[in-house]
Amino acid sequence: MFNKKTAKHVLQKCLKTGADFSEIYIENVIYNSILCDNEIIEKINNHYSSGIGIRIFKKNISVYGCTNNFNKKNLDILAEQLSNNFQGTQNTKCNDFIDKKVKNIFEIKKSYFNTPIEEKIFFLKNLCKKIKNKSKLINRVICNIFSSKKDFEIFNSAGLHAYDKRERIGISINIKAIKSNKQENIYDFFYLNSMSDLKKIDFDNKISEMISDLIGLLNAKRCPSKKMTVIIGNGNGGTLFHEACGHALEASSVAYNLSVFSNRLNTKISSSLITAYDDGTIKNAWGSNNIDDEGNETQKICLIENGILKNYLIDNFNGRKMGQFGNGACRRQNYKFEPTSRMSNTFIANGQSSLEEIIKNTNFGLYAKKISGGSVDTTTGEFEFAVDIAYMIKNGKICEQVKGAMLIGKCEEILKNIDMVGNDLVFSPGICGASSGDIPVNVGQPTIRVKSILVGGNKNI
Repeated sequence: MFNKKTAKHVLQKCLKTGADFSEIYIENVIYNSILCDNEIIEKINNHYSSGIGIRIFKKNISVYGCTNNFNKKNLDILAEQLSNNFQGTQNTKCNDFIDKKVKNIFEIKKSYFNTPIEEKIFFLKNLCKKIKNKSKLINRVICNIFSSKKDFEIFNSAGLHAYDKRERIGISINIKAIKSNKQENIYDFFYLNSMSDLKKIDFDNKISEMISDLIGLLNAKRCPSKKMTVIIGNGNGGTLFHEACGHALEASSVAYNLSVFSNRLNTKISSSLITAYDDGTIKNAWGSNNIDDEGNETQKICLIENGILKNYLIDNFNGRKMGQFGNGACRRQNYKFEPTSRMSNTFIANGQSSLEEIIKNTNFGLYAKKISGGSVDTTTGEFEFAVDIAYMIKNGKICEQVKGAMLIGKCEEILKNIDMVGNDLVFSPGICGASSGDIPVNVGQPTIRVKSILVGGNKNI
């Protein structure tokens, strides 16, 4: 049984060679997923994991190790191996633990794990059938529902003891269609805080919109390649800000001067129309947490205010290099990963313009309705992103659908070129991968207009 006495013993052992801080992270995770392919249940996956991670700091050096063996002798060996990375004598003692009171921003009315499997299978099969019946061009529908339930506990030598639990439910839909030997696919992802939230999602309208865009792709021509005005759609469009700007504001880059925004606090980095936040406290949100993976309370952090850089996302360790304290932004996938600064619910705040006004005031350009992944260099801010769903804009109207568009540029240039911000903020859930693993995040923004971006596509158009 892992208890406070054992925790204090292990933490003390970590400090014996001169480290100034030690931490224990313990977790238990239950995971389930069900995959339905063309109304056939192809896979049901059940997984349970349990483990412990130990981290030690000495000034600006960190060492980390993990195990799934909770035997006291094994933990002693791991603690000793880690502490042997330092040479010296103990000058720090483990403080007595104070239990942290943890707020709860999640309301789970119906747990996924208390829902009969027959109910989940019926939902998936019915969803696949409903989608297939929408068009004869659809040849494959893959729907997946999954959930993870995690409880975790943190002890550290400063005397913190915190416990929390999390449950998240996701639904993914992948639709494939074919016409004249041309095949296209479209993907979307939905988040539930509770199985009772199924009734809140208007799947009929969501599916109809997805299929309309998908059929459009089958008939679409290649996007022209040139510099042009680009309108980036709300919700999923926030992926661009998350990747091109958000990662460059994480202390894991900033503290090492590996970010284009290092040492830039209180300087202007974007259009004055832009105010942006990372908010881990939004009730029932996909990227929210009661506490982060160091036991710090999550916060609503203003990153950019009217174009001025105000804050970074900071974990305790990298905060040492920056002379700042962690601000609730430390996250990890599981105990196998050392935690670091990561985003939660990251978004650009609402502006004053409506979507209709933004479109009407654009003579020629691209409407990037949905953006997928890309590549970013945080040291330079250079990025390249694929646009999944895009339409040309001509004379203030949305016109033909195009495909193959890429957005290419530098983060700060794009931020400064934003000249209209909509009033239609929407969040879009997803998974972000980085050094501390894959974590759930929300991206969000209203519709925004960038007056000039290099759009890659067909240079012959």
